[in-house]
Order: sequence, then C-alpha cells, then structure tokens
Amino acid sequence: MYVHQVTVKKSYQHDVLIIGSGAAGMTAALQLPAHLRIALLSKVEIQSGSTWYAQGGVAAVFDDSDSIENHVADTLAAGAGLCHPDVVESTISRGPAAMRWLIEQGVEFSRTDSGDYHLTKEGGHSRRRILHTADATGQAISGTLAKRVAERQNVSVFEHHVVVDLTTQADAGSRSLRCNGAYALDTQRDRVSLFQARIVVLATGGASKAYLYTSNPDGATGDGIAVAWRRGCRIANMEFNQFHPTCLFHPRAKSFLVSEALRGEGGHLLLPDGSRFMHDFHRDGELAPRDIVARAIDHEMKRLGSDCVYLDISHKPKNFIESHFPTVHSHCLEFGIDITREPIPVVPAAHYTCGGIVTDLNGKTDLKNLYAVGECAFTGLHGANRMASNSLLECLVFAGAAATHIAQNIDQVPVPSFTKAWDASRVTYSDEDVVISHNWDELRRFMWDYVGIVRTRKRLERAEHRIRLLQNEIQEYYANYKVSSDLLELRNLAMASELIIRSALLRKESRGLHYTLDHMEQLPVVKDTILVPMNFAGQDIIVSKK
Repeated sequence: MYVHQVTVKKSYQHDVLIIGSGAAGMTAALQLPAHLRIALLSKVEIQSGSTWYAQGGVAAVFDDSDSIENHVADTLAAGAGLCHPDVVESTISRGPAAMRWLIEQGVEFSRTDSGDYHLTKEGGHSRRRILHTADATGQAISGTLAKRVAERQNVSVFEHHVVVDLTTQADAGSRSLRCNGAYALDTQRDRVSLFQARIVVLATGGASKAYLYTSNPDGATGDGIAVAWRRGCRIANMEFNQFHPTCLFHPRAKSFLVSEALRGEGGHLLLPDGSRFMHDFHRDGELAPRDIVARAIDHEMKRLGSDCVYLDISHKPKNFIESHFPTVHSHCLEFGIDITREPIPVVPAAHYTCGGIVTDLNGKTDLKNLYAVGECAFTGLHGANRMASNSLLECLVFAGAAATHIAQNIDQVPVPSFTKAWDASRVTYSDEDVVISHNWDELRRFMWDYVGIVRTRKRLERAEHRIRLLQNEIQEYYANYKVSSDLLELRNLAMASELIIRSALLRKESRGLHYTLDHMEQLPVVKDTILVPMNFAGQDIIVSKK
C-alpha cells in the first residue's frame, strides 16, 4: 500500500490562503490588509456553510443593564469548569467591538419600536444579550460578508474546492516544518490544484456530520481538524459534542434547527401528553444549558419510547410569532405544522464541535504559519459546553485577532518554495462508489448509537473497534482510486470520529456535554483532553492555563 497521490493540474500563489467561507473565514479575509493577495476556498458556494443556517444570533454586551462580568460569569458557568477564564474574558470584552464592525459592514440587526436593538435571551444567559436579525441571523451575516468579499479586489474566491491535505516545507534555520499551502480538489473540473501561500488559515467548521442526526449542513465533516492532525497539530476536547435540543422531527425535514430563541421567548417543551417536564431536571426549565436540555429530552424519549417531544409557542400572539420567527414559521408550514396553533415535534441533534485544533489567542496552531479560527479551533472559550450564541462571537473575535497577527508578522514570512506535484498514474477511477456511501452510513449510525448524548465505556469500545476497521477500508480505497469529494469527506470524518472516540475514552467523569453512565461524578481536578500526534509539530503554542 502506498500513500494516495494525485496529479496537480494547476497551481496558485497567494500571500494568505483561507480554507472555509463561513463567518470566520470571510471575517479574516475582510480584516486582512488590502495589499495582501488572498485566496478564499469554499467547499460549495460561498454561503453554504453553517453560518448561513444560524438562526439565534450573536451574544455580546449591548445593553446598559448588562456587563462584561455578567457575560463572563454566564459563560464560565455553562462551560462546567473547563473554560479558560483568560480566554473567556478576552473574547467577551472584544465582543461589542466585533459587533460594531459587523454593523459597519451592513448587517441589519432587529430593532424595537423605539429604535434600540432588540436583544433576546437564550439558555444559560442571565441577561438579554443576543443580537439577531429575526430568526435568520446567519443569512444576514453570511450574505452581508459575502457581498463585502465580492467587493474586495485582493480576494479571489474559489468555490467548489475541497481541501485534500496541507503542504509543508522545512523552516529555514530550524529542524521544524512550516505550512506553505494546501492541495484542494476542484469538484467541478475534477482536478487537484496546489495553493501555495505564506500563511494558511483553517476556517472549515466542525464535524457534526459524524452523527446520524445533525442540524449541520453536509459540509460539516471535520476537514480542518483532520488535515491539521495529519500535519502534527494537537487536538483538544473532542469528546464535547453539543447536541442541540430542538431540531424539527419530520420524515421529510432535513437538518432544520428550531431556534433556541423560541424557548427564550417563552416556548414550552412538552411530552406527548402535553405536560411540561424541564423543571424536573433544572430550576431554569426550558432555559437550562443545552447539555441539560438535550439529556432531559433524550431521557424522556427513551423512558416513554417516544420518537420526539414537542416545543410549543402557540400560547403567544400570532403576530408576535410571525414577526419574531418568520423562518421557523414558514418552514414548518411547508410540512403542515402551524406553530401559531400547534406545537412543533422536535428531537436533539448533533450541533456543535466544542473541541478542535489547539490555538492561542491569535489563532496560531502548533504548525508554523498555520492558523485556525471558528468551530474547527479549540481556544478554551467554550469549555465542556458551549453557551448559546457564543459561537459566532468566537468566529468574529478570533478571525479578527488572526488577521491582525498575520498583518503584523507576514513580512517576516518567506515566499513558499516549490512543492512537488503528486502523481496519480497508479490510481484509477472507482466503479464501486457504493463502498463510500455504505461506510458513510455505517460511521454516522454507530457514532449516534455508541458516542451520542449518553455514553458507556462498552459503547465507546465498540465504536473504537469499528472506527479502526472502517479507517483501514477507507485508506485502502484512498490509496487505489482517484479522489472525490465524497471520499475526501469520508476520510476526514472518520479521522475526526476517531479523535472524538479516543477523547471520550480518556475522560473518566461526566462533565458538560460528555455524560457517561460509568463515571457519573465530576473529578475534583479539571483538565482538558489533549491528543498529541506522533509527528507533533511542536511550535511555540502554550495552552492557556486556568
């Protein structure tokens, strides 16, 4: 067996290569200096990532009755002891400025009749601090940023490009390597191109497509996490997979998240008999942190043998519902559900990857000249459970910090040397792509069954055994056939799944999003789970200490 190789049909030279076109990737591109030549890669269209689907909003202190200290305290409480306080304070203190920048770009957040910004409240927050655009905040942010990117002459957008792997070269004057670009598959032309750059930024999102039920789009396959791990970057806290408590349950609905803002505005979670149940699990009821709400729903569904529970906002005035939740209202109507008159059937679904590539406060990773921002990164902000609407905040703040750091240091980074093209002369087109779809389905099903909301060691060991067999099959396929987007995503998703399973096996306690029946108590010593690859890049990144 040999390492899969492909023929590079075209190469590009830029100063900065950004892989991923969500809020983090586009923010980095827009905040980098205009004299730098930037390549922005998107797996599909530029607005196809998770940002587009975000409904709730962005958490930031924007009201006189709120404070940075309150937001910090809420975030630390939701993170179940694993947040890094210095990172939390730094991120949240920069939140208002990040929001003002978004507003300057043209994002129009909802306002009250008096003209003030309408702030909503979500689980874990003690104040109203969620800026939003009705219930389609992600569309407003993604659409506005995409428009601004199109206006930038120094940014070249490459849609329909899937990263294959990062490229490296020896760093002058040291024994280490530095990142100098990436190979990417152009799925429309069926060719692999080489993108060389002095700096590479990973903004590829999370890995929630590892699970059978997810709120994420199809592209959330852990690409950045996988390629960084293969090039020697540490990965942390992958056991903390956030399951959003309320996704629409309907045979024809795919990955539609019912915004947490419905509960923030008074929505009730109901059992099939119409009774409320959340106050049996937490004093805050429907506004408890997401991990508690998701486990409560999972518990009740299993106890009753029910396919779903129900989220009811119909006791609110019709005009209130239609004005605050137009997206949820119209989408549910497509499936014959009128939320102004009846409850919505909902189930938990994989939603957010709290762990990822270890970075510092500037987004720097272990590999020199490689940065990671957004959901693919582990910054220490979220701890064991991400608080609602802190994710877009993290994207904006860390993308801005990375852009500033890159601008200050790129003049010292040399132009990449020549990278040798890969050779595909020994591989052929596959006539058995059914193998990919079969392995994809098997992976997502056993991850849901064995590495889901409630875990046991036996289930995790079964998953570990299956992932090893599956990865052997994937590697054999990868080594003998030409790459396709489906194969690349399966390869990366299997790698991310292995990291999730390994991390979950290492944590001998229940904390936040990691809940195991074998270790239901919390350990007195709080530690991150940090996985170190055998080819550890070992640069100057120090994980923030609590």
